[in-house]
Amino acid sequence: MSTSSAPVYTHAHEVVYHQERYDKRRRRLRDYLLRPIGLGLLVRAEVHGVEYIPASGPLLIMMNHIAGIDPFVVVAVVRTRTIVPMSKIENYENPITGLMARTWGAFPVRRGEIDRQALESTLALLDQGRAVLIAPEGTRKPALSEAKGGITYVAIKSGATILPVGLDGADGFPGTLKRLRRTPVTVRFGQPFRLEAPPRGRVPREMLHQMTREAMWQLALLLPEHRRGFYGDLDRMTTEHITFVD
Repeated sequence: MSTSSAPVYTHAHEVVYHQERYDKRRRRLRDYLLRPIGLGLLVRAEVHGVEYIPASGPLLIMMNHIAGIDPFVVVAVVRTRTIVPMSKIENYENPITGLMARTWGAFPVRRGEIDRQALESTLALLDQGRAVLIAPEGTRKPALSEAKGGITYVAIKSGATILPVGLDGADGFPGTLKRLRRTPVTVRFGQPFRLEAPPRGRVPREMLHQMTREAMWQLALLLPEHRRGFYGDLDRMTTEHITFVD
């Protein structure tokens, strides 16, 4: 999307409109800190499907969330884009995680409620053609739980491509370090897709729920069976509202 024709989101977080100043910093943090130290000394990442990562355009990266290091692993393994993570508001109240979020140029979200400012910030970033990292469940769980509808709302409103990424093994960190071993983490990117809504009129609530389920089934496909949780019955999977992107 062209930034010149993008609407003005008056309630978006201020950091959203200063993303360009963070890009060089993100690349340096990724290439000189996260990759050599995070992936070189702490985590052994086995990555599949990097060919599915779109090189440009508005992108919602949808991940399952099993450990605190998940966002760091994703932004470290993606080398073709700089990623803007959504980060829970509680992280900003901690001096260490707050510093990390602000340094990277992330933006906060209030969990357990409809955070319209976070939704508007996401839409504004997508209008800039950015890649935004989201955990649709809203919290960390060992297996997928029922997702919130925010990702569906944003995807329909923006027309952005969704890229599912499944993570397994990250919850072993930092326990494996006690045995002087890097934590083995598997990262699987799936085929990107868009959610298709009726061209006119309001999308019925049940259709929104179905779209969310279809998106989450695409994420479940990338996970081992014990991680699929609420979306474990793949026999029920549909793709009625999904258009896959080559």
